[in-house]
Amino acid sequence: MNSPLLFQVIETAATTKVGIATLNTPQTLNGLSLEMCELLATQLGDWQADESIAMVILKGAGDRAFCAGGDLHGLYRSMQENVGRLAWDNVYARHFFDTEYRLDYQIHTYSKPVLCWGSGIVMGGGVGLMMGASHRVVTETTRFAMPEITIGLYPDVGGSWMLARLPGGTGLFLALTGAQLGHSDCRYLGLADYTLDSGQWDELVRQIQAASWSVADSENHVLLERLLRGMQSAAGAEPGPLEKSHALIRKACDGKDFDAICSNIASFSDNADPWLKRAATTFMAGSPGSARLCFALLDRVRLHSLADVFRDEYIVSLHCGVEGDFQEGIRALLIDKDKQPRWNPATLAQATDAWVQRFFQPPWPESIGHPLADLGEERTSGKI
Repeated sequence: MNSPLLFQVIETAATTKVGIATLNTPQTLNGLSLEMCELLATQLGDWQADESIAMVILKGAGDRAFCAGGDLHGLYRSMQENVGRLAWDNVYARHFFDTEYRLDYQIHTYSKPVLCWGSGIVMGGGVGLMMGASHRVVTETTRFAMPEITIGLYPDVGGSWMLARLPGGTGLFLALTGAQLGHSDCRYLGLADYTLDSGQWDELVRQIQAASWSVADSENHVLLERLLRGMQSAAGAEPGPLEKSHALIRKACDGKDFDAICSNIASFSDNADPWLKRAATTFMAGSPGSARLCFALLDRVRLHSLADVFRDEYIVSLHCGVEGDFQEGIRALLIDKDKQPRWNPATLAQATDAWVQRFFQPPWPESIGHPLADLGEERTSGKI
């Protein structure tokens, strides 16, 4: 039986080495399971402590995806087993979100360079892994998105922290529509740092092995930056669909008027741009409760630290496990595959601000502190 994660250490021109972690479940587009989170967190910790390891590379097996998301099937089973009980009673969800969010935070605060090869699909849990990497590479095949509104969830794994820091209204638009970004728009928004061709992987590894890496993290960050810049195509990338429509998106989605923003996005269904039309269609078919939750959460975490955002998301995610739309969304998309979710609330009008406040209340007994209370305030990567 193949391991869901492969770890490799390669030699370089100096005495230092490079660790490569490969998500190895291409049949599920390298979807991130609890076991994978645990294995990767442990290995990253070992490589951090190993002075002979100069840097780390994260990649996905196969050509289709870096990572398409988290373990929805496992979470679905846990929600079925927890029907009629409280959010805190779902032990699997507690463990999964705790482990995944700690892993994401570990990458954000990793002192050694972390190169994420974000080729192919990068969605949901994959965004959580890529977002904190110090050197984020996209290719012509990259499809980057946070499409959680289609399954009754919201952009977690630090996604609310990322989206809340994009230019006015842009992050909310991405959260409400699940719109996919290519390499050009990822670079435009600062969600990626370098664009390489997908066929350059072998050359990238060759150049990394030929380089003389230091034992000083700061020097290795600079060396990797120079190496990646040198490999980028000299030709300028064509603007992506978001960049072309950015002024329109900001005008439509900035501000505090939830009803107006929803109406503005829905109006894109009449736009001649097929990318905007698809965004509107996804929004209108998505969970109204998720739309309200995204709106409220992005406003709530706007000035929060990364650690505090993960603490907020942990609370919200546990509530999503009992509110119903998350389970219903997975059922409709992945279990029964009828693509006919029965959302509750059924309309945007019913998904009121008063209704959404329940998601922000700690679900554990008063005698218990926050499970992520020990996430520190260490230096982050500085990436959006």
